[in-house]
Amino acid sequence: MRLRARLIRAFLFIILVPAVAVWVTLFLLGQGHPNREALLSDSANFWLITVIALIALVATVILVILWINKSVLRRIRELQKATHEIGNGNLDYEVESLRDDEIGDLCDDFETMRRKLKESEQERRDADNEMRTVISNISHDLRTPVTAVKGYAQGILDGVTNSPEKLNRYVHTIYNKASDMEQLVDELSVYSKIDTSKIVYHFNRVDIETYMRGYADLIRLDLEAHNIDLSFRSTLPAPAEVIADTEHFKRVLDNIITNSVKYIDKSRGILDIRIRDAGDAVQLEIEDNGCGIPRQDLPFIFDRFYRTDLSRRSTTGGSGIGLSIAKKIVEDHGGRIWATSTEGVGTILHIVLRKYAEGNT
Repeated sequence: MRLRARLIRAFLFIILVPAVAVWVTLFLLGQGHPNREALLSDSANFWLITVIALIALVATVILVILWINKSVLRRIRELQKATHEIGNGNLDYEVESLRDDEIGDLCDDFETMRRKLKESEQERRDADNEMRTVISNISHDLRTPVTAVKGYAQGILDGVTNSPEKLNRYVHTIYNKASDMEQLVDELSVYSKIDTSKIVYHFNRVDIETYMRGYADLIRLDLEAHNIDLSFRSTLPAPAEVIADTEHFKRVLDNIITNSVKYIDKSRGILDIRIRDAGDAVQLEIEDNGCGIPRQDLPFIFDRFYRTDLSRRSTTGGSGIGLSIAKKIVEDHGGRIWATSTEGVGTILHIVLRKYAEGNT
């Protein structure tokens, strides 16, 4: 029953109960009275009726107060207690809605607010945990190249580079370690833009086979320096264009290739890039012969800051945001990305992009 109807009913009770009491009293007194018209002229009867009316009125008011206290005020006090508990940080304090009235609606709204506050608090805690994780990862990933740079620089200062070849090797190592730090800083910068939706895309029509063939040629020499054989194959029946931002899509490929190179544990690495037709889309596949990804980790490798147990044990562990950046960029291109992997055999990264068609951008 709605609260308004309850108050109207209470008001009617306050009026009707004393009236009925007076009527019943008059009826009973009139049964043995010879002149009903003169009934109220008797002062004793008048005061009796008045007292009975007052008693009925007081009793009705008390009952109505008790009823209102039970059905309204007690619920308000429960809400007040819940407000106090939540104000003290106890977001697990639940408020039940037992009645279908305005107080019940208020309890429902209060409970909805509590759940949202709890969800927001959990999100804040998750964000704090993620921040602590990324700070820990960055500290670890920066410490290794910084230590190397300091060590090689100290070696140059101490004069241990007593030949041009050794000096060149030291300088080259310092340069590579500085490049690693630069890449990490750049990756974090891109991530911050993506996380706040401030990344700007410049989409163009791109012949995907020509683009991927050029990318493969670009990275081939660097992979050979890491004892990795690169192959490129395309089974597209005809030239296919996609809508892409080539700069950001290159970052996707760089992150995938870097991740693959990091975990190739064979004496001779293999990296196979393939393009095949997928109806109204094209599918890219980048396969390596690395250590593979454990089955329990595979569903989470694209999550922010996620690192497998293997990467946490590795000295080349990475910040854990490279693949999450790749996933975000691919999805912003209207595509999909996922991975399949077999431990000890290798991993395949799959990317699907829609083909360009007139009127479909």
